[in-house]
Amino acid sequence: MSDKPPPTRELVVTRSVWSDNLDTEFKLIRSIIDGFPIISMDTEFPGIVFRPACPAGGQYVRSGDPSAHYRSLKANVDLLKLIQLGLTLSDVDGNLPDLGTGNQFIWEFNFRDFDVANDVHAHESVELLRRQGIDFEKNREIGIDSVRFAELMMSSGLVLSDAVTWVTFHCAYDFGYLVKCLTGELLPDQLTKFLDLVRLFFGDRVYDAKHLMRYCAGLYGGLDRVSKAMGVKRAIGKSHQAGSDSLLTLDAWLEVKKSKMKESVFDAQSNNNEDGVFPALY
Repeated sequence: MSDKPPPTRELVVTRSVWSDNLDTEFKLIRSIIDGFPIISMDTEFPGIVFRPACPAGGQYVRSGDPSAHYRSLKANVDLLKLIQLGLTLSDVDGNLPDLGTGNQFIWEFNFRDFDVANDVHAHESVELLRRQGIDFEKNREIGIDSVRFAELMMSSGLVLSDAVTWVTFHCAYDFGYLVKCLTGELLPDQLTKFLDLVRLFFGDRVYDAKHLMRYCAGLYGGLDRVSKAMGVKRAIGKSHQAGSDSLLTLDAWLEVKKSKMKESVFDAQSNNNEDGVFPALY
């Protein structure tokens, strides 16, 4: 990243993707990915319904064992369905594509697979998403079929490419849902096999901003809290809207990279941590 001033975030527009414009939007992404190889993402899904058992009357505490956390992740991702995927594409300086207009663009993919009336979900999570503007009935009616999405993503330049960098925030579930979508299968039983698939699809340059926060004094918590602490403002939309959160994730990562971290730490933390374990599985 250069020493240029931070990019402006005026006139950002979310390109909402549904079944009828899916092919067109992927064609557009394919045409610009070489110039905007930094990909920030966020997913929205219907909560978490499986957690490891805890002692009677005890409070759940997430295990420090990555394999145990993966078993919980797999149980949830295998059963539940993706609702939204947000993608923000940028160049190495954080500039967004303008597509020849005066606006800047991000993407929000809306999936049809989840049926709020019949599919398993965490009620509180779904109600939160509803309050934040997700229209589950509209998703079912005109949303994207995940099989068709996977077909187009495989040839989009977003995956299976050594030229791109992926930026995330607490990304284990994000990659879980995308791996499930791209393979069309349940997640593998073994964590090592899952990590192999993440590397296959997303490459060796994958950054988790939440993991990188451990090297930054005073930074902790969720995406909104961290962004506020660094003075990073949400440019468009609301929390728990996948497009908006993907852009905020990019801007938080850019701020951490610019002011808090040494480049050598970033190099060491791409895709997996120093112990060879996917950071978000801690």
